Amino acid sequence: MPARSPAGWLDRLRQLEARGRVPLALLLSLLLLTVAAWWLTLYQATGMDMPMGVAARTGGDAMTGMGSGEMAGMAMSGISVSGWSPSGAVYFVALWTVMMAAMMLPAAGPMIFMFASAQARRDPSVSVPTWIFVAGYILVWAAAGVAVYVAVQAGSDVATALAPDAREKWGRLALGATIVAAGLYQFTPLKRVCLGHCRSPFAFVALHWREGRVGALGMGLRHGAFCFGCCWALFAVLVAAGVMSVAWMLLLTLVVFAEKVFPLGNRVAAAIGIVLIGLGLAVGSGAAAMPWLS
Repeated sequence: MPARSPAGWLDRLRQLEARGRVPLALLLSLLLLTVAAWWLTLYQATGMDMPMGVAARTGGDAMTGMGSGEMAGMAMSGISVSGWSPSGAVYFVALWTVMMAAMMLPAAGPMIFMFASAQARRDPSVSVPTWIFVAGYILVWAAAGVAVYVAVQAGSDVATALAPDAREKWGRLALGATIVAAGLYQFTPLKRVCLGHCRSPFAFVALHWREGRVGALGMGLRHGAFCFGCCWALFAVLVAAGVMSVAWMLLLTLVVFAEKVFPLGNRVAAAIGIVLIGLGLAVGSGAAAMPWLS
């Protein structure tokens, strides 16, 4: 398929606006939000020297992010793991939320546009309810960031208590087990149910429609919950691996998008599960290192 010119994409957005009566400004603002979130995420991933993730806090290992053979970390940089603190938690959750917005909004786009289109058929005021819907969706991932912060800090406590040799052994096993668990989760009924809701924007809106701004917030929270149920295991791998690689962030973004948007998304999910199980066994046994760690 030939690449679209910028003018071609603008025409496509105008066609979408005409069919669904969704304001063009709303579509462009959502695109701008996604681009801005990616810019901030890439800046954090490439512009900071201090790793964000699980690390031992004593001796020469302090503040050192663990790689594929050690305890896990997470795919961002710029956060100290020196200990528990309210300010550190707020900063951590803020950066996590920006990263989730960058990675998840492309896949959530069809659902957001379906909500906006349905809203436009009921009320000329589309933008405010749609942004409330988006806010509810992102709020779920922000709440997940709190749990991730606790997990990272708890992991750092464990890493600190272990001797260096034990860190390498148990870190490798923990990483491999996490990856295998994520692969197995791809085949669970909960994964199928949540993915089904995410892949069916029309059905979701028809089944869960609520009027008003409070209704829009509730729908956003509900969709965010289904999305979290669909994707949490994939991001557990990101957290557990200590990945600070742009390649991993882009790869997971494409995986989530393919699962939710592509016609054969269910088969993509199964294929990803098989790959993760194989990778987890290889990493846990020491036969292979986690690829693309930096």
